[in-house]
Amino acid sequence: MPSKIHYAWIVVFSAAVMRLSASSFRTASSILIPRIVETFGWSYGMVGYGFAIQWIASGLFGPTAGWIGDRLGFRNALLVGTGIFVTGMVLTSTMNSLLEFYLYFGIIVSLAMAIFQVPLTVGVAVWFKKHLGVGMGILQSSQGLGPVVAVPIVLYILSFEHLGLRGAFWMPGIGGGVVLLLAIMLYRNHPSDINVRPFGADPDDPMELPSTGIEAKIRSTVFLKRARKTNAFWNLIGIHYWGCAGHSIIVVWLASIAEHNGLDAIQAASVFVVMTISSTLTRFGSPILSDLLGSKLIMGLCFMLQVIPIAILLFSSEIWLFYVFAVLFGIGFGGEMSSFPIINRQYYRGAPVARTYGWQMMGAGTGMASGAMIGGFLRDVTGDFDATLIVSMAFSFMGVISIILLPSTKKEQVPDWESYLPDSGSAKSTS
Repeated sequence: MPSKIHYAWIVVFSAAVMRLSASSFRTASSILIPRIVETFGWSYGMVGYGFAIQWIASGLFGPTAGWIGDRLGFRNALLVGTGIFVTGMVLTSTMNSLLEFYLYFGIIVSLAMAIFQVPLTVGVAVWFKKHLGVGMGILQSSQGLGPVVAVPIVLYILSFEHLGLRGAFWMPGIGGGVVLLLAIMLYRNHPSDINVRPFGADPDDPMELPSTGIEAKIRSTVFLKRARKTNAFWNLIGIHYWGCAGHSIIVVWLASIAEHNGLDAIQAASVFVVMTISSTLTRFGSPILSDLLGSKLIMGLCFMLQVIPIAILLFSSEIWLFYVFAVLFGIGFGGEMSSFPIINRQYYRGAPVARTYGWQMMGAGTGMASGAMIGGFLRDVTGDFDATLIVSMAFSFMGVISIILLPSTKKEQVPDWESYLPDSGSAKSTS
């Protein structure tokens, strides 16, 4: 008797658990910045450089992570990522110098993040012929939900004097590793691995096999070459940069900003959690709305919600206004990132977009690094976070301008790319 639940949803569930486990404690680490500053005597800027290094390394390693997934299979790549994640978090708990912080947290943990970003996104996509927006919404929302789970755990660990800051790294590292291994047991690389078709495929469709070898390489290379000739290709990279630079400042420094404005550590953490809860809702809803209304519109609205609410933090320090900010800004940055997989499908239809999306993730990684680094530097130079917040607004507003310049999502950007394929590679890929 066939199962009533298609295995695609099991894959989505396992991928969501992995994304949550791998990303949650990295994001939650931002609430530890004041503790790191107090414990080691490092400046805010010095600590911010560690987060910047992490995002740069993660972005640069993205293409290699994709190669590892292709070479070893996504499941084996995720096992490698688990080992790197546990190693990086445990080593971070032993740090005594800035160099060690940059190496362990900034580089080693970032390598794991890249593996759990690229293969998981690509891996979920191959399981769906229909309702990919829902599947991606579930996956993306898990990343937003992560800090909601992680922040209380981190705060609880900090409450034990004998565990303290170091325990806040090694315990989530080991615990997260166990959860990752359990989730990987449920994950499968491709529907053909268990003799099923992707969700939504016609029962009469032939069984699809993963696209490998020279044909897939040729198709990907030809499409990327043609896509680079369009303005949309480069603009999407820029939009990734502007958006991530803008919200990175808030994600990394919000707890510090709140404490600087008079909130205690628990209140500051609660504001951060409210923001992530709001982002979780739009991470789920944004792909679906983008499918229905067009990604350009949804992305533009979300970017505006990264600009306007920051004025609240510039002119008030009352906790309820921090919560208002957290809700509005969370809606903005959560929906922004979740729109990108959909806009790629709307612009490029069924083309092989993995490498194209990889270029956009390079923009994202550079943007996240810029925000983390610039935010800390300005705090050290000025003594407060006002300039930091203004720069965040400016970054996101540049994103709004760039979105306005995007072409309509109703128009396919590279409709004729297959005509440039050599005869030997003209057959359509089945992936």
